[in-house]
Amino acid sequence: MPDTIKQSEVADPEPPAIPGTTIFDGRQAMKGYALNKMCYSFNAAAARDDFVADEEAYMAAFGLNEDQKAAVRDRNVLDMIACGGNVYYLAKLAGILGLSVQDIGAQQTGMTTEEFKQKLLGAAR
Repeated sequence: MPDTIKQSEVADPEPPAIPGTTIFDGRQAMKGYALNKMCYSFNAAAARDDFVADEEAYMAAFGLNEDQKAAVRDRNVLDMIACGGNVYYLAKLAGILGLSVQDIGAQQTGMTTEEFKQKLLGAAR
């Protein structure tokens, strides 16, 4: 009969730190549940319209906490990730907010969007 393996022997409860990176794990999923649920709702055009019409009411309806609301208000995707947001769900919100992939890349690198675009153009040469 095989030995029973305890969960604590299989997975370290704390993921290893990667400087500058937020690991999306079970803790982050629980932390960001309301934010991710709201972002998932944006699969429906009517939900996107409702959000644009009244962001504050829409965020309140999904129970976002103050840090999550502030990240959305500031259009700061990195803060949304730190608040438990999953990048796949946040992509829909980023589109609604008018953020391009270059805008998000700039946030990730600490550059302005124009600096980030120039860096990409320089790398292509």
